[in-house]
Amino acid sequence: MRLQAALFLACVSPVAAIYSDEIDHVDFHHGLVGAPSPDSTFFLKPSSASNASLLYTLSDKLILGAVNPRDGTLVWRQNLSRSAGAPAREAGLLRGLDRNNAVVSAVGNYISSWSTHDGKLVWEDSFADGVVADLKLLGLEDESLSAGTRDTIALFRGEKGGVVRRLDGDSGNTMWAFKDDLGDIPFQVSTSANELFYISLQSALLKGYRIKVNTLNPSTGEQTSLQVLNSENEVTNPNSILFVGTNTASPFIIWTDKSHKSLKFNLLGTDKVKDIPIWNPSGERIQQLTIHAPQKLDSPSHFLVNFVTEKWGWAEVYHVNLKSKTVKKAFHLPYVSGQSIVATSEIDNRAYFTRFTDEGVFVISSASDRVLRSWRLPRPSPDRAFHTVSEVVKKGKAVAVRSAILHQSGDWEFIRNGQPQWTRHETLIDAVAAAWAETDDQEDLAHELEVEGHESLQGAYIHRVKRHLRDLQYLPDWLRGLPRRVLGSILSDEVTNLNSFGLSKLVIVATKNGLVHALDTGNHGAVSWSIQVSRTPDLDVKAILTRPGIADIHLGDGSSASLNVSTGHIIRRSVPIVGGIRAVASFEETGSSPATRGTVGVREDGSPVRPFKDSNGFLVTTSADGRVLGWMVQDNKSPVWEFVPPAGQRVISATARPVHDPVASIGKVLGDRSVLYKYLNPNLALVTAVNEKDHTASFHLLDGVSGKVLHAVTHTGVDPSQPIASAMSENWFAYSFWGDVTSETSAKGYQLVVSELFESPLANDRGPLDSAGNYTSLASSGTESLPLPHVVSQAFIIPEPISHMAVTQTRQGITVRQLLCTLPASNSIIGIPRHVLDPRRPVDRSATPAETEEGLFQYTPFLYFDGKWYLSHARDVAGIKDILSSPTLLESTSLVFAYGGDIYGTRATPSQAFDILGKGFSKLQLVLTVVALAVGVAILAPITRRKQVNTLWKAI
Repeated sequence: MRLQAALFLACVSPVAAIYSDEIDHVDFHHGLVGAPSPDSTFFLKPSSASNASLLYTLSDKLILGAVNPRDGTLVWRQNLSRSAGAPAREAGLLRGLDRNNAVVSAVGNYISSWSTHDGKLVWEDSFADGVVADLKLLGLEDESLSAGTRDTIALFRGEKGGVVRRLDGDSGNTMWAFKDDLGDIPFQVSTSANELFYISLQSALLKGYRIKVNTLNPSTGEQTSLQVLNSENEVTNPNSILFVGTNTASPFIIWTDKSHKSLKFNLLGTDKVKDIPIWNPSGERIQQLTIHAPQKLDSPSHFLVNFVTEKWGWAEVYHVNLKSKTVKKAFHLPYVSGQSIVATSEIDNRAYFTRFTDEGVFVISSASDRVLRSWRLPRPSPDRAFHTVSEVVKKGKAVAVRSAILHQSGDWEFIRNGQPQWTRHETLIDAVAAAWAETDDQEDLAHELEVEGHESLQGAYIHRVKRHLRDLQYLPDWLRGLPRRVLGSILSDEVTNLNSFGLSKLVIVATKNGLVHALDTGNHGAVSWSIQVSRTPDLDVKAILTRPGIADIHLGDGSSASLNVSTGHIIRRSVPIVGGIRAVASFEETGSSPATRGTVGVREDGSPVRPFKDSNGFLVTTSADGRVLGWMVQDNKSPVWEFVPPAGQRVISATARPVHDPVASIGKVLGDRSVLYKYLNPNLALVTAVNEKDHTASFHLLDGVSGKVLHAVTHTGVDPSQPIASAMSENWFAYSFWGDVTSETSAKGYQLVVSELFESPLANDRGPLDSAGNYTSLASSGTESLPLPHVVSQAFIIPEPISHMAVTQTRQGITVRQLLCTLPASNSIIGIPRHVLDPRRPVDRSATPAETEEGLFQYTPFLYFDGKWYLSHARDVAGIKDILSSPTLLESTSLVFAYGGDIYGTRATPSQAFDILGKGFSKLQLVLTVVALAVGVAILAPITRRKQVNTLWKAI
């Protein structure tokens, strides 16, 4: 027995994280930034010494990132939403120039400069007189600018007007400030070779706005001239202004009227407005009108106007004569059906336009209408393109182009010379629900085995023989593939690619906008298929339920869509319930087995939408007013029981045991061979309630059938604004919070509390249930028939907060469990071994030999997060909102999937991979060794026999 215990403890190793050589092998990580903002996405060379460009963007989630165009990997990123003074819904700005070692961003009243190479902060500053309305980097010809010294022009929008500041490129210090206190609306700033323009909107007497252009001295900030353009009949709001050029020889401004009948053109610094009529042969309403122009000092003064209607698209190119201050139409691009988007590139004092249509990709010089090069797209995309940025490269007389296209769904696709290279599914950053998919490969076999189980012995035997005879039809294909499988198994050094053992699964992920993806965890999280389920953008996905071969997507209006997990095709849809889009607040899963599993829609008051079926016979829900309700099968009129937290508290969460939570042993064997019996109740629910005024948090352990409180504890000094997470498995539960620690030093910190439930405090004693043949959770005859558990608890101080918790799951529950935790402060995921959190660890003394044999060791108040526990290794896994765990056919291995911000998946082996051959094991070497031994035996056997015969003759 002692030897067996020692072997068991050897398996319970604290080495739980993945090794360095397992990165990108057993795990995958999608570092997401969100949908790129069209006006803050561009190609940029990190320095003057670099010939390769990176793709920089500031997303709608206010995440700044640099992407490698070669493979779409994230080079670095910074979260600007945490910036001080940034309003929650304020859009961000990002600007950069070639030959500059930094990009400058602005969010709210916060401006920061970041290194283009590694994303490190160069400088930052915040201003109290308004939010940033526009941002530009100077590129003046009369300055000897070196790399990294481009100054920043920032326009602030305050209550009284605008403020223009010039900030030093190296330090961010204010060099000068120009204040406009006339009450105009600050719009944009623009620069030319030697002038700076501040553009604002002045309210007209009757309606509309006049455009005011203040010309400033870039060196001092002094006003040199002022022009007021008569635009009140066209400019009714800031969106009427289509384009303001900058960093060009002579920047210009273009606006249009509401009916899109003509364009108004003005060279900044002059008072003349040129009227350009719009040619619209289709007669359809112009849905989108965009201006594209180069923005470099040495680029030609050309611009393109792209028109898009519901069915058609066309473009016109105009040339500006700087000497005569006139503009004329040079040529137009073909009239095409479908989508038409354009991007601008500059090379060697020339401008190029890259046009994307349904027919292909076309590169045109701004000087003529000759197509320099074109490519046909390999396949038409049903997801229409929304915006693109391109980089044109000259190769002798030919040109090449690479483009990053933002689709309307939020996906970011990279195309090089008409060939798709990679796609970043940025919509996954808004994932709201996920579930492991169950394939139907074994469904037929399970049905056949079920049929055999209900027949007589003779009938079952005959049925099995017939089934085996039918399976012979697959024998030829199996024999044909046998040599390939054998050779591949022997010659391959990879022995841990055990997809047939359930290590490769699909995860169905739904995003906020109703887009559903299938991620293949066995193929580095690649997206197998995507489909739009929600028909309206404001209809959220509430839950995902999977069954063999089918994934049911439940929406907020009570409707659902059943998808084929292999193809993503919609099999059927159900109609919404009465009540509209917000009719269902959440969905609760019912049933403990795949045959009885289902979902129940729950309203905000906690009542089920319709009667439900459940093998357990009950349902526990929460209401918006902070109550926990218990419901019985086929009855949704009134709850059977109701739990209301103490006065002043509100329920924030309710945690139950996982659906798949097998128990390998009903007791815990102690060092003296006695047994502590576990309190195993599948109907437990841990309810968390907080009081913001008194700074208290209460945790109540309820029985889901009767609503009886089995255990309750209240903590004081809790900060409800900090994360409070909880998890439950088998006969133990854990939760974490931030609060005061009762000690002499009155320290404060994050706490992790673990409680374990037993039937009795005494070993070999089952308490009231010892002699009971069965029991019920409901009280009868006025007595409490359900006994209370014996609870052993222990608290630890942890170094950082935990936002979410989960528990690893294995097929039989034999492997030691891990507590999976997300750490938002360090953007990490850890797996804390269960034996480290054992509340029975001895306090203020060393463990006895018997306790050591159990795996116990002395309790220490501070729980240090060992680096070996980090399942995410050195990755920066940010924004995680939930963790899922799934068993495999290997008892040692559990699959882990995290989503909500980034996407991360890995394998966890809490007791090490005791049933998997290691990567160092070589099948080829084993086969060669066996062959060598066989050859050696064949050669040495005759020699040995001859020697034995000769020895016998010599003895005679």
